[in-house]
Amino acid sequence: MTDTTETIDYSKTLYLPQTDFPMRAGLPEKEPLLVKRWQDMDLYRKLRESAAGRTKYVLHDGPPYANGNIHIGHALNKILKDVITRSFQMRGYDSNYVPGWDCHGLPIEWKIEEQYRAKGKNKDEVPVNEFRKECREFAAGWITVQGAEFQRLGVIGDFKNPYTTMAFHAESRIAGELLKFAMSGQLYRGSKPVMWSVVERTALAEAEIEYHDYESDTIWVKFPVASLVRPIDDGQTKLTEGALDLLQAHVVIWTTTPWTIPGNRAVNYSPRINYGLYEVTAAENAFGPQPGEKLILADALAEDSSAKAKVTLNRLRSVSAQELGSLTLSHPLKGLGGGYEFAVPMLAGDHVTDDAGTGFVHTAPGHGREDFDAWMDAAVDLRARGIDPAIPFTVDDGGFFTKDAPGFGPDREGGPARVIDDNGKKGNANQAVIDELIKRNALFARGRLKHSYPHSWRSKKPIIFRNTPQWFVYMDKDLGDGSTLRSRALKAIDDTRFVPAAGQNRIRAMIEERPDWVLSRQRAWGVPIAVFADVDGNVLKDEAVNQRIMDAFEKEGADAWFAAGAKERFLGNHDASKWKQVMDILDVWFDSGSTHVFTLEDRPDLKWPADVYLEGSDQHRGWFHSSLLESCGTRGRAPYDTVVTHGFTMDEDGRKMSKSLGNTVVPQDVIKQSGADILRLWVVTTDYWEDQRLGKNVLQTNIDAYRKLRNTIRWMLGTLAHDDGEEVPLEKMPELERLMLHRLAELDEVVRSGYDAFEFKRITRMLLDFMVVELSAFYFDIRKDALYCDAPSSLKRKASVQVVRHLFDCLVKWLAPMLPFTMEEAW
Repeated sequence: MTDTTETIDYSKTLYLPQTDFPMRAGLPEKEPLLVKRWQDMDLYRKLRESAAGRTKYVLHDGPPYANGNIHIGHALNKILKDVITRSFQMRGYDSNYVPGWDCHGLPIEWKIEEQYRAKGKNKDEVPVNEFRKECREFAAGWITVQGAEFQRLGVIGDFKNPYTTMAFHAESRIAGELLKFAMSGQLYRGSKPVMWSVVERTALAEAEIEYHDYESDTIWVKFPVASLVRPIDDGQTKLTEGALDLLQAHVVIWTTTPWTIPGNRAVNYSPRINYGLYEVTAAENAFGPQPGEKLILADALAEDSSAKAKVTLNRLRSVSAQELGSLTLSHPLKGLGGGYEFAVPMLAGDHVTDDAGTGFVHTAPGHGREDFDAWMDAAVDLRARGIDPAIPFTVDDGGFFTKDAPGFGPDREGGPARVIDDNGKKGNANQAVIDELIKRNALFARGRLKHSYPHSWRSKKPIIFRNTPQWFVYMDKDLGDGSTLRSRALKAIDDTRFVPAAGQNRIRAMIEERPDWVLSRQRAWGVPIAVFADVDGNVLKDEAVNQRIMDAFEKEGADAWFAAGAKERFLGNHDASKWKQVMDILDVWFDSGSTHVFTLEDRPDLKWPADVYLEGSDQHRGWFHSSLLESCGTRGRAPYDTVVTHGFTMDEDGRKMSKSLGNTVVPQDVIKQSGADILRLWVVTTDYWEDQRLGKNVLQTNIDAYRKLRNTIRWMLGTLAHDDGEEVPLEKMPELERLMLHRLAELDEVVRSGYDAFEFKRITRMLLDFMVVELSAFYFDIRKDALYCDAPSSLKRKASVQVVRHLFDCLVKWLAPMLPFTMEEAW
């Protein structure tokens, strides 16, 4: 032994892992470089070239609105779509993805109007096409911003050539689709109660409505019995003098919209409900029913009604459905302003229940769908009884009563009463009606009720139902082959795959019950309802005119409709004095519902129908719905084979995210702090079909899972630094290596079936467990000794390196659709 001890570095005698793939990901810094690399190399185009000739797989993008930065819902949606398109591309398809944007409509109009107000400008003083130009420029700006934000998420698509609903070609095709409905007789001009936003001065579609709690005034109103209009027979005895007691009675109704009383034209009852004649024996209030008055109420609701009015009732006898059907009532406002002198009939209605109220429904056909349907169903009988079934226009677009509401309209002292003001606040209409009812001793009781009420999803203000002239598409008109738009849509739903399956029943219920489609909007920024109509509302059907319109839109955009001389230009030889140019614009849901036409049909890189549509569950009444109706109306089937839906993102406590609660998660902030792959990992590990939760703790859980995954990838890369590529025959491999290859084969089946079923959580859960438990804690732990210490010629070492090579290859490819940044770096 010498006096000096030689220090030996034994690590140089081992095959320790060596890699420049860092343990610390640094995703916020690396990911933008990869995005730029993909853009510079035109990755999307290279993928198309490499996949030329393969079977196409098309996910058609539901267009987000071109207004504002993306939120967490956008991120969830676009990441799911990207995972699907990438997974099908990697499995041998030509999986195209063309992003799109919805560009027309109120939100952008509002933004431009806000800019005008800030400058002291009035929108009405600006030429319509100048206003439309500013709307177009506003939308274009946000398309650029959102496109960059989507690509920062790792989304691969044809962002150089997206589709937009405001492109001239798109506007031409949208108008062309509308004209198909017109030429087939499915489009008609009608007067119906529609959901109306006073704040926005336009009709709204179902998809533009959301429900919020709202406190309404409630009233119980007495309608005096005026006469018995037909012989009464209860099936047992002829009723004559016994029915005369009804002539001194009042039918009591209950409503949460007092302002609709001037529009009342009937009272509905149900033949399935038991009714009684009651007498007031005691009363506490100075107003309302007094002792001796007789009232007709549903037996099940008499006690509750008497409590509301603070009266005591004595039941005198039963009142049959036949008796009710024989009655004609007087309007409770009879004589006010010289109006309301008409008879108010009693009509049977299936929609009447005895769950709440009085068992009778006040029917204002201009202010409710069920009211309208019940009134129109009885139109023939009403005419036979001498009752005019015409529906009044009692409220105008600003929420003011009209001359059709005597005593509350222009003839009212102080001016017309108003239902809702420009700010969405309650007007004075309810109180004005209540005051007049009290004067006429027609008020039975009053109260207040907090309940769910429809609001505009844009203004967040309550809407009203009002009778307006609008353009509609028939749901139940025979289309010449024995089918209707409704029946075609229902059949198409049966032929479509829904993920999750519950979506099928949801959209089916909506289609079964929906009214005719209201297409018209009284705004400026959109594709016009490019038709001409005569004084009776009949549409001009001339293919030459239609072609002139579409050709002009193709070259100049829909602005051509609003240009000077447009009427004469498009009508050609037709007498312009006989035709009115419709200036309403189309429901934006018709725009987006037509995207399959100018995108899937018109682009050679895509195909019709799409393999899949994927959006949030609210789109059962939105994009899925409008696309279904548009396509079934013009092509007889749905524009998609599969519909996938995701839920909404809540905070960690399951609450809806809102700025006021301070619980929002901004995707841009997550990306800056942790990276897009962390956000993508969260998406693919959630039960996205349901509502998901997201917050600081959930993100940290995903960060921890990502670190384990990354470390496993890093260890494999380090081990493969010593891989000489030599292959060991399967039969010579140790049993442990053969087990791991068998597990890879099993996992491959699960991964493929998981991607086919859009079950990404099943894939990620299985792969993460495999990497952490079976690889890191089991296989790698066992084989580290052989990999580090055995000689290069060792069969065990060569077989293990070969298995690690296969593990790396499979895992990176399986995970690439979900975590493209990390897998690109690893590869």
